Amino acid sequence: MNNSEPSLSPNSSHRDQSVWRKYLQPDLILGGSILSLTPQILAEHQLQGLILDVDDTLVPFKRSFASGELVEWVTQIRQTVDIWLVSNNLHQSRIRTIADSLNLPYLHGAGKPSRRKLRQALTAMNLPAHQVAMVGDRLFTDVIAGNRLGLFTIWVEPIMAKHLNSPSLRNLEVWLSMNLGVPLHQPPKLR
Repeated sequence: MNNSEPSLSPNSSHRDQSVWRKYLQPDLILGGSILSLTPQILAEHQLQGLILDVDDTLVPFKRSFASGELVEWVTQIRQTVDIWLVSNNLHQSRIRTIADSLNLPYLHGAGKPSRRKLRQALTAMNLPAHQVAMVGDRLFTDVIAGNRLGLFTIWVEPIMAKHLNSPSLRNLEVWLSMNLGVPLHQPPKLR
C-alpha cells in the first residue's frame, strides 16, 4: 500500500481517518429525498449545476419511469441550474427512458467512485467543479466520486420502493464510515 492510501485497519491513524473523512463526508446531508432539495438551498451554496445519481436517488432501483412529483421537481430546479444524470447502471435503455421522461442528458455505466463520467458531465456543463453538486444516496459511490473531483456533495435519503423497508447497503456504508472516523454530521466544510 502506498502512503497516500488510507488504512482499513481498526487501529488506523488519525491521518488515515482524516483521509477517509475527506472522501466520505458530504458537504450537505439533506435529511430527506432529492425532492427536498430546493432552489433556495442551491442558491445558498452558490450552485449552478447538478449531477444526479439515478437508482434510489431519483427512482427506486427496478422502476423505469419518473414519478409525477419528480417531473415537477426537475421542471422547477432546471430553471436555476444545469442538470445531468450520471448512473452506475449498465442498462442504457432503462436510464435513457428515465432521462427522456425528464428531458435530461445522461451518462450510464459510470463506475462511480470513478470520476471519468462525472468529469464528462462537468465538462458539458462548462462550469467550475465548486459550482456543481454531485447528489446521491450512496456514500461509497456518489459522495466519494464527487469529493474526489472537487464537487459539492449532497447526500440524500433514498427513494425506495414501497415493499423495501430497510436500505441495508446504505446502513452498512454508514456503519463502515463511522468506524473509519467519519462522523456523518453537517460540518462547515471548506473547499
